[in-house]
Amino acid sequence: MTTVLTLYGITTCQSVKKARRWLEQHHKPYRYHDVRADGLNAEQLHDFVARADWKLLLNRSSTAWRQLSAEQQADLNQEKAIALILATPTLMKRPVLDTGVQLLVGFTAERYETEL
Repeated sequence: MTTVLTLYGITTCQSVKKARRWLEQHHKPYRYHDVRADGLNAEQLHDFVARADWKLLLNRSSTAWRQLSAEQQADLNQEKAIALILATPTLMKRPVLDTGVQLLVGFTAERYETEL
């Protein structure tokens, strides 16, 4: 039985577009979850943090990050990062591919080739 992959991202993100194109070209069935439109819940995000470091999941180079106040950006820890991502899902690094076993955060064709 093939595990259906779940790709989390936003439709306007170039990295997400590249990941979707790679999955389609390699005939990997996947479900797409738009974090902007569909959101993220605390259970999903806690699961992500249990399988990938929160520092990897928090995208500090995003437009959403730059729009946060200095106070919001200060004194980061796992709980604060989770709260920020839940409030603004576009703070999560994209794409996140859930293979059912592991999370692949970000996209490189080489990593997808190796892991999938």
